[in-house]
Amino acid sequence: MGSSRLMRNVANVANLSTPLGLLVALATRSRLRRVDGLLVAEGARLRLPATALTIGSVVLVPKRTLAEALERIPGLLEHEDQHAWQYAYCLGLPFVPAYFVAAGWSWLRSGDRATANHFEVQAGLELGGYRVGRLRTVRKGLVDLRARLPWSRGA
Repeated sequence: MGSSRLMRNVANVANLSTPLGLLVALATRSRLRRVDGLLVAEGARLRLPATALTIGSVVLVPKRTLAEALERIPGLLEHEDQHAWQYAYCLGLPFVPAYFVAAGWSWLRSGDRATANHFEVQAGLELGGYRVGRLRTVRKGLVDLRARLPWSRGA
């Protein structure tokens, strides 16, 4: 592991994101191992709409091994490594609400949570197994959002 990754991992311990990731890994009865400067928690008992989830420098791989996840998405570990860097530069847990804001913006602009999400684009959409979608205007996104609201149906 290089010195820059070591600094990133120390930062993610200090900003408490990696300890949170370890707590989640333990709570989901994952098998932990070190891979390329990351802690990988395989077989996490989690329901996620993703192949992996990074918290600090811990990559949670739900219901499968890392090898099985990499078979599906070969660039996955490189993508998740970038998310670990994002936790470091966001000073830890502020990454979480920032990510959700970016995912909301992406949905508004593209209809999915990744295409216009700064964090997913920076980590490499294709590396993470995401398709590159088409952007739409904010107005079109707002019209789509309004149509999805339960109180606007039939109005």
